[in-house]
Amino acid sequence: MAEEFLKRGWNVIGTVRPGTRTKLHDLAETATGRVEIETLDVNEPAQIAALRDRLAGRALDILFVNAGITTADEHIRIGDVTTEEFMSVMLTNALSPMRVIESLQDLVPATGVIGAMSSGQGSISNNETGMREVYRGSKAALNMFMRSFAARQPEPSRTMLVMAPGWVRTDLGGPDAPFTIEETIPALVDVMLSQKGTPGLRYLDRFGRTVPW
Repeated sequence: MAEEFLKRGWNVIGTVRPGTRTKLHDLAETATGRVEIETLDVNEPAQIAALRDRLAGRALDILFVNAGITTADEHIRIGDVTTEEFMSVMLTNALSPMRVIESLQDLVPATGVIGAMSSGQGSISNNETGMREVYRGSKAALNMFMRSFAARQPEPSRTMLVMAPGWVRTDLGGPDAPFTIEETIPALVDVMLSQKGTPGLRYLDRFGRTVPW
């Protein structure tokens, strides 16, 4: 996503976990100052607060949070998952993204966009197979928390999005996913930019179609 926004003329502030070397670093080395890298573990509230302090006075046209993990056995039933593993997934996928959004929202102007990477598996209406129950529950929780966040916003509210990109070949999605990053991300960014300036919260896939809550 950082690379796609850069191609379209945007400047990017991206976060990486402490002590990691990522493709974002490679991008920053060739972007002539248009990519800034900040260190952040979203599961550490003190690091979120420190990032907020470092960004004080800045304006973010788009604030987008992308965080997700799943259980070691992604098909484990909810009654069988350990408390530790359940808490880890819920913390990373639902609570921590909302902490980032709550902390940084004041940096986003009225014309800006606040969004989070959800999943089609977060749709309660569309869940007719079960499976991936902990991951599904965490993304449904993220969707609900975004609904609560949106309900607290003054009218007219900013553009708010929870995005369902589809099953993509990433470290999380795995090698069996049918879609590549290269074919998914440009469409996802198209949808995000097309929604900019439209107030309220929407749950959309990469084609701009509404996903049932």
